[in-house]
Amino acid sequence: MAAVRLGKNHLRWCFTCNLPILEDAVCSVCGSDTKEVEVTPPGDVRPAFPHDIELIKRLADEQFGYGSGDALLPDGHIVLLNKAPSLDRMDEIIIDGSSIASIRFDMGAGWKLLNRMQSAMRIGKVMTKGYVICDPPVAKFIRESKNLMAPGVVDAHPDVKVDDEVIVIDTERNVIATGLARMTADEMILEERGIAVKTKWTKPEELFVSEKKVTWDDVIDANEPVIVKRRDEAAAFVNDMIKKNDIPAVVSFSGGKDSLATLLITLDAGHKLPVLFIDTGLEFNETVDHVHDTAKRYDLKLIEEKAPTDAFFGNLVHFGPPAKDFRWCCKTNKLGPTVGAILRNFPDGVLSFIGQRKYESEARHAKPRVWNNPWTPGQIGASPIQSWNSLHVWMYIFWKKAEFNVWYTRGLDRIGCFLCPASDISELELIKGKSDRYEQWDSYLNEFSSSRGLPKEWKQFSLWRWKKAPQSIRDEVSRITGKDVAELTKQAVRSDGPFFLKVQDGFSPCVLGFSVEGAVSRSVDIEKLNRLAGILGKDVSLDEEGQWLTVSNITVFREGSIISKGPVEDDVRKRMKKMFDIIIRSEQCVGCRLCIARCPNYALSLNDNGITLDHEKCTQCEKCLGPCPAVNFRDDEFSM
Repeated sequence: MAAVRLGKNHLRWCFTCNLPILEDAVCSVCGSDTKEVEVTPPGDVRPAFPHDIELIKRLADEQFGYGSGDALLPDGHIVLLNKAPSLDRMDEIIIDGSSIASIRFDMGAGWKLLNRMQSAMRIGKVMTKGYVICDPPVAKFIRESKNLMAPGVVDAHPDVKVDDEVIVIDTERNVIATGLARMTADEMILEERGIAVKTKWTKPEELFVSEKKVTWDDVIDANEPVIVKRRDEAAAFVNDMIKKNDIPAVVSFSGGKDSLATLLITLDAGHKLPVLFIDTGLEFNETVDHVHDTAKRYDLKLIEEKAPTDAFFGNLVHFGPPAKDFRWCCKTNKLGPTVGAILRNFPDGVLSFIGQRKYESEARHAKPRVWNNPWTPGQIGASPIQSWNSLHVWMYIFWKKAEFNVWYTRGLDRIGCFLCPASDISELELIKGKSDRYEQWDSYLNEFSSSRGLPKEWKQFSLWRWKKAPQSIRDEVSRITGKDVAELTKQAVRSDGPFFLKVQDGFSPCVLGFSVEGAVSRSVDIEKLNRLAGILGKDVSLDEEGQWLTVSNITVFREGSIISKGPVEDDVRKRMKKMFDIIIRSEQCVGCRLCIARCPNYALSLNDNGITLDHEKCTQCEKCLGPCPAVNFRDDEFSM
């Protein structure tokens, strides 16, 4: 949620030409000084495509009346978007050199336009709804960052409801503030006390709408010196890497904008490298077509590796939906095919040019420009565009007049698997409406929620995207529904059949580090497990709702999911096996007392609840984990 600065803000503006300028303090067109545009970090600004502009205009018209959209974003002006921290998704709207407003997707409510003073003043003269009129003498108090109280309301549009975004104006239609309605229109007018509007933006500003109309061709021409400078440095980096590494080189091409820019740089550097594409089986159809078309357009060899047909949907029966903190699909659909493709085509190693950028995330900001890939032996990764922001990438693509993935024009700002748990609800809703691939996933979620006794809210708020939802999400869902997330995610107990464990392990391309994701065939009694979990470590943490337990970097969830993480592969694997051993002991103890006899510290005891560990006495020597009838004389399976 917090804004994180991942690099310098390169966005500047020439107000004489009304053009965004990257990096340069002087406009290359007119020679005027440029000014930095204030944006929320990380500032990975991108172009607004027609789909984005239509969405913004529609929201303005819906909230403030027809014509508000055109007043907000007049034709002939460059519009940029900047993704800002939010519970789901929020984009700042940049036009005429200023961040004038934002659009935000709220869970349970959808998209909203959030005005600042500049956008409110653009809309103020034409709006026919969404307004609250204040008594003129009250205006000076509001401008001192005071809320608008009910006695100060002269009138309000009759459709104004609680939690509506509103614009506060005086009787002359001068914009005084923007804010959130805390009463209905009738209550604002009739009540004698209370907050009518909780104000957000109140400081007076001079309205600025540039009269200069421009096109993206003008933007590219003005930024050509920076584009060429960036391109030349990246191309020199490519040549240097090829010279230093006596192994074959490829471009890792995902079908997204960053890998496209990387491919174009290798061409500008004078190389026609093979293109490596991993078809995870979860790609958009349009992405696969784009990859094939791009390789053909530039006459490049395409090395395509496909995940097994049932790699994802065949494993859902064991693992259930993937989650941000349970990305088993990275192993089955991305890691495995990637390793296979490289070992088969480049047994002596390969230099992969990858479209990684530090502005994408904190993890990628921390990675070097060149690295040895920990999950693919023999692969050296190198990023020519590591220090580029999104606008550098797009300007270069526009400058090259290159064809790019059509999904960027449909509202997505990044391209990946169509059902990736890292997606926002706003993105999933958009994909659901425009991709024929989503129907299969939607049907699966319906079947899964029905079979596990999950309520409609589990799917409505895409709660499948986490094993442990962040507190901010838990609070928001609780605010909307009046229910706790633990209640909405609690699955029906599965107590039939034998215990067995299905495992996927390896380095994750999505989350750096070694991890093992496991799925037990039955539900796990967390209370029983808690009695023995201290065998693996004293740092036992138990969820107060009894949904999960964590000890020594391994987490077990009540529905049967297990996650083990760590820097050392061997340790992570061993912890997973030991935890499964302890689960079996906790669930199926036969009362033989063998483990009690082996404990030198008398930390184990047997009672009506089964074997119980005295955490104070246990030294984690693990001598108790010797032969056990429950573990050794069963027909269950541990599949690594």
